[in-house]
Amino acid sequence: MADDKEQKANPADAQLSVDDIVHGTFVKQGTMVAFPTCFPGASVPIRADESRITALSYSPNGMIYGGTSGRAAHLFVGMFHGVTGMILDRGVVEGADHCAAVCCVKDRFVACVNGPEGGRVVGAQYQDWPYDLIQEWGFWEKPIHELARLPQERILHAIASPDRTFIIGLTDRKLFTLNASSKELAVHGEVPGSGRIALGNKGGVFGLDGPGHLWRFDVAARKLERRAIALPAGEWADVPLTWARDEHTGLLYTADARGQLFSLDEDRGFSSPLGRTAISPVATMAVTHDGRLFGFCGNELANLFCYDPHTRSVADIGAAVSVLERRRYGYVFADAVTGRDGQIFFGENDDLGHLWIYFPSIAKRSA
Repeated sequence: MADDKEQKANPADAQLSVDDIVHGTFVKQGTMVAFPTCFPGASVPIRADESRITALSYSPNGMIYGGTSGRAAHLFVGMFHGVTGMILDRGVVEGADHCAAVCCVKDRFVACVNGPEGGRVVGAQYQDWPYDLIQEWGFWEKPIHELARLPQERILHAIASPDRTFIIGLTDRKLFTLNASSKELAVHGEVPGSGRIALGNKGGVFGLDGPGHLWRFDVAARKLERRAIALPAGEWADVPLTWARDEHTGLLYTADARGQLFSLDEDRGFSSPLGRTAISPVATMAVTHDGRLFGFCGNELANLFCYDPHTRSVADIGAAVSVLERRRYGYVFADAVTGRDGQIFFGENDDLGHLWIYFPSIAKRSA
């Protein structure tokens, strides 16, 4: 049985084995719901071999936009406020089999996709907010338009600028920006494309720059600085770097190959190790409104964890299971985003992928 006690902030803590997780517990805090990629009872899900959810984003009006990978790449929108409760398939991106990122900018959502001919950036208008899907309803088809091509290059990740006017993207060779309205594409330098990128608390975008450093891109000045920040002591080789951002403070979180968690502040640099996840590597994570970090770790049977900055402790929450309406177990997750009310959406990177919604537990108040 897995140890239910929280792991304190000690990077030398022993990790649980896969056998411990398999014979251990499932989610012990909060509630998880696995939502199919459809309007339940009214439409069919995205077909199983095209439904691996690999990219998620949150729009200004509270909808969740995402993209899938597999035999084909789909774009979709999830509606979970008002009288909705559905995922709408916005369509297949022709010639693409992988969605690397989805970004929500001012007037549309933008997706970075890959296919046999390389990377492309496509976009479409936001879905109208229906609110009430009790009575007769329908959706106008909003076409997906191509915004840019990057031939013979794969796009690894992209994020929206702080003002949501353009995106910053990373390929396997270079860093670029793209204005979603004017379609103006600019390349800002060669970088060793690896992992994901993230926006810091002082206007810098960070990405992995070799085995020991991060590069920094100044969004306002549009200037790239190589080897800008040294990575803290840890195991960073051959790890696909992932990030989570606290939207209230701008603080970034990341993890090394052993599951050691670190925070990054642009003024103070990296923190000392904050704690260590039960298994590794860390696949995806997000920060909810009260500052707690939630994410999945492990390769084949992911385990949910929580880092609480107030207690500086890491808790093993257990493997993913949804027991509402239909029972489903979650094994692999690729992206995460925090919703309007603090719930966290996780994209299931598996056939017949579901959008998992995690409602974190709320601490009891003392009398």
